[in-house]
Amino acid sequence: MVAPGSVTSRLGSVFPFLLVLVDLQYEGAECGVNADVEKHLELGKKLLAAGQLADALSQFHAAVDGDPDNYIAYYRRATVFLAMGKSKAALPDLTKVIELKMDFTAARIQRGHLLLKQGKLDEAEEDFKKVLKSNPSENEEKEAQAQLVKSDEMQHLRSQALYAFEDADYAAAITFLDQILEVCVWDAELRELRAECFIKEGEPRKAISDLKAASKLKNDNTEAFYKISLLYYQLGDHELSLSEVRECLKLDQDHKRCFVHYKQVKKLNKLIASAEELIRDGRYTDATSKYESVMKTEPSVSEYTIRSKERICHCYSKDEKPVEAIRICSEVLQIEPDNVNALKDRAEAYLIEEMYDEAIQDYETAQEHNENDQQVREGLEKAQRLLKQSQKRDYYKILGVKRNAKKQEIIKAYRKLAMQWHPDNFQNEEEKKKAEKKFIDIAAAKEVLSDPEMRKKFDDGEDPLDAESQQGGGGNPFHRSWNSWQGFNPFSSGGPFRFKFHFN
Repeated sequence: MVAPGSVTSRLGSVFPFLLVLVDLQYEGAECGVNADVEKHLELGKKLLAAGQLADALSQFHAAVDGDPDNYIAYYRRATVFLAMGKSKAALPDLTKVIELKMDFTAARIQRGHLLLKQGKLDEAEEDFKKVLKSNPSENEEKEAQAQLVKSDEMQHLRSQALYAFEDADYAAAITFLDQILEVCVWDAELRELRAECFIKEGEPRKAISDLKAASKLKNDNTEAFYKISLLYYQLGDHELSLSEVRECLKLDQDHKRCFVHYKQVKKLNKLIASAEELIRDGRYTDATSKYESVMKTEPSVSEYTIRSKERICHCYSKDEKPVEAIRICSEVLQIEPDNVNALKDRAEAYLIEEMYDEAIQDYETAQEHNENDQQVREGLEKAQRLLKQSQKRDYYKILGVKRNAKKQEIIKAYRKLAMQWHPDNFQNEEEKKKAEKKFIDIAAAKEVLSDPEMRKKFDDGEDPLDAESQQGGGGNPFHRSWNSWQGFNPFSSGGPFRFKFHFN
């Protein structure tokens, strides 16, 4: 009785005739083996039943070495190989069993199963037909007949698949091949054929999956590795492309097409890696130059052009070159309207240009496609604050400088405007009042924008001099009288403000 969870039970559910292994009685005299071989066989059998496959395999190796003509040793070793998923190793052992004992139908049925899985339909049919001619048991006869029917069905489907492929009806060919490969799972050639169909149908990733299987099923399959590398390259995955073409060259270092492709991928990979390192270091101008070289190195694959432009867009945005960033990002978004990275970078550029409505629109579009992106959420909130702020007092506009202006530019603009709008320059009472208000705004702008902490608050959409913005302040701290500002030197070089207060 076989235990339900045992190794032999699991094997028997897939290959019923392997159960003959458990019941097969060793006949020492018939096989002409010595006591040591018998000991190895019995111990191996117990280890196999206990699920100790590696130890069982060692015992059967020893049995085969002790008696190279013992068909039972080969059969049991084949069983262990199958339990370990090593069908390629099992097949020669089953063939040896049949050579030594032509009427061993269990081994022939088992070999037929393996040949069918490999897609060797003619050889599989030959095994099943010989089983029917060798006085099989009732179960063996049923199994052989069922497998012959299945093999005949596979032959018919294969013919249909080949005809559809030759007729360029790739979708139909895929349908037929799907059915065949459910049975002939180890057929490398059919997988390569289906991969070609997937390529024709514009499904490269499915083609890669089949080609990867074919590279394992067929020894030294340099062609499969070469095709996988090309497909990854076309998809823009240069790192995986490089990895696969290296596998090709490991098998054949003189493979011409793999070597030529290897040089191209390696060059491109190096450029991209260098560009990304420059971005991490904040060297955006140099990184932009590298990505321009990427586009020149591979102009024929659009994926590298669009990815390079996406990264150049990022560099321009981070380098506070909004006009260039908006232009390049827009080129990317014309091709990929849902590109979240390009949307974020263009939105940042719009903020620098004070185009708040456009920035909000980009952030909202990005959020639709990636609602969990924290950068998008924070960017949208910032853009909304800046839009609200722009409808109030804008210190950048007061001084007439860009949002990315350096401190020196801010001080220079302030001094010029302070000189122009100093109330002492005006005699008319109305003009003096207007100048006082203007002068206070200019001084406030200089105080905020020349102080890094206050400027950051303002850039994030919060007015550090506005009581409402500060939530709960007791009145606007900048609502001061003109007397508070009299006597300071607008041309002082130290600190944001140098006041000489004159109290009346």
